[in-house]
Amino acid sequence: MLEWQPVLLSVKVALVSLIFVFIFGVAAAYVMRRFEFPGKSALEALFALPLVLPPVVTGFVLLVLIGKQGPIGKLLSEAFHTQIVFTPYAAILAATVVSFPLMYHSTKAAFQGVDHNLEDAARTLGASTWKVFRTITIPLSWPGLISGMVLSFARALGEFGATIMVAGNIPGKTQTIPLAIYFAAEANDLTMAGAYVLIISGITFCLILGLNIWSKRRSGESSSVRGVF
Repeated sequence: MLEWQPVLLSVKVALVSLIFVFIFGVAAAYVMRRFEFPGKSALEALFALPLVLPPVVTGFVLLVLIGKQGPIGKLLSEAFHTQIVFTPYAAILAATVVSFPLMYHSTKAAFQGVDHNLEDAARTLGASTWKVFRTITIPLSWPGLISGMVLSFARALGEFGATIMVAGNIPGKTQTIPLAIYFAAEANDLTMAGAYVLIISGITFCLILGLNIWSKRRSGESSSVRGVF
């Protein structure tokens, strides 16, 4: 019988991680686009690492940091008497780290496509930096932000390597869909593994299909507006 807990947990992890990815991705993209400072290139390279490194490597680094003997893990243990490893919070952290580059790069590209003259004109008229960001930069960047959100959610939903390193595979607690697929296949339960594959593939396909349809409709509406003028 199919267990729905991995499906529900994966969706919850992906949704919560998406909140963090959106906040930090948008903030990082804005800072990188707006300011110049020493070490900027190195920081951009660091942001891209989770995208190119094997997820298990990212998971190992996180384990070193938040494990019982790690600097963050020790701090949490001493200050709050708690641990993140092998809990759903660790799964959220892993999903956030590995999906962050997708949100960051999509948002940065969207911000770079915004006409600087519009922002400068608003500042000249007395608008604050926050107001310019809220009323001009974000609205004009929404297509790129939505693309980044969809891709980040799909990446978080399918995360395996980093998750198993820091959250483990605890049925009913930290077992996500990719982990359920792996261990079902390892136990030669191909029916169960296939069912989970269909579920995660269906969710991801619908997300990407919806994004493509929305993008085409938006492009068509933009072309119609340009044709009128």
